[in-house]
Amino acid sequence: MQLDKLKTTNGLDVAGKRVLVRADLNVPVADGRVTDATRLTRLVPGLLDLAQRGAKVIVLSHFGRPKGARVPDMSLKPVAEALGTALGRPVAFADDCVGDVAAKAVAALPNGSILVLENLRFHKGEEKNDPELAAALAKLGDIFVGDAFSCAHRAHASTDAITHLLPSYAGPLLMEEINALRTALERPQRPTAAVVGGAKVSTKIPVLTNLMAKVDHLIIGGGMANTFLLAQGHAIGKSLAEPDLVGTAREIMDAAAAKGCTIALPVDGVVAAEFKAGAASRVVDVTAIPADQMVLDVGPKSIAHLSKVIEGCRTLLWNGPLGAFEIAPFGEGTFALARQAAAMTKAGKLVSVAGGGDTVAALNAAGVTDDFTYVSTAGGAFLEWLEGRELPGIAALAR
Repeated sequence: MQLDKLKTTNGLDVAGKRVLVRADLNVPVADGRVTDATRLTRLVPGLLDLAQRGAKVIVLSHFGRPKGARVPDMSLKPVAEALGTALGRPVAFADDCVGDVAAKAVAALPNGSILVLENLRFHKGEEKNDPELAAALAKLGDIFVGDAFSCAHRAHASTDAITHLLPSYAGPLLMEEINALRTALERPQRPTAAVVGGAKVSTKIPVLTNLMAKVDHLIIGGGMANTFLLAQGHAIGKSLAEPDLVGTAREIMDAAAAKGCTIALPVDGVVAAEFKAGAASRVVDVTAIPADQMVLDVGPKSIAHLSKVIEGCRTLLWNGPLGAFEIAPFGEGTFALARQAAAMTKAGKLVSVAGGGDTVAALNAAGVTDDFTYVSTAGGAFLEWLEGRELPGIAALAR
């Protein structure tokens, strides 16, 4: 991706222009109410900037997986209302994203106002990257702004095909995400470390392979660490693991060593006979995991060891928890390391970039999200960037 070719609307005269903004309004909704408005509040500065410069701002987004059908429960109307609350001003809403309904809503839009169009995925052409749907969307605007990093790993009509039809720019939120990831991976302050956790090695092989060539230290945690412990010859009892990937784990460790990247694994763990709240647990060395128990978190020696690794670093990238943080007391390892990273960041000693759904939930639970340098709200796109893959929605803007 030719990221240096990305253009923004900075300095562009947008007064009176119809600006189509591809945002991500795919937020959690229960009983018709938005339960987490984080994605909406992050969009506010960019949308207000365009509106205050006199643009007619038209927001495009998908919501859920309606599979090309009109599903009332997947209407963006309640989300548009929540966006209005976040913006502190009324937001208009159109009952379709193309056709007469959308065209009339756009035509009635005064300069400096904001309109949300109905769910893009009510049309099958969206996920098929259909040129006809893209053309129908393009008719509604003069300029296109891609501001949904979290959707950039998909080549859809509203992220890819439309960029062939309108002057296209990268939005401020998209640029924030890109700059944070480039800071951590392409031009980091060294030494650098990456925390990679989660349940399965199989879902993170491309991430580990890409990162080992870019960072000085790889900290591996979560269920996936158990597969690496198996590869080191340790018995892991009933712990979650992928025995068929032991060979792959050995290959990753050998390749990392060849590249001068150290791999840090747990040296002790918190074990229990079952995965449930209040289950009796204890700390054991990784060489002494009982046959009838499972490792559900890293232990105090591991926390001390991993903390020492981070203490010596200037840049940290984090994707995935170290343990089953959702159930007490198996989040303590993740929380302790997250608090240390947050404290170092606040002290100006560390640049910390984190992302992924479980990661954000864990940082929220630890109460440190606001103290990290940058926390991405993207899921799949964040992961694919860590894998070193080209993201179609960004490549289209840089074309």
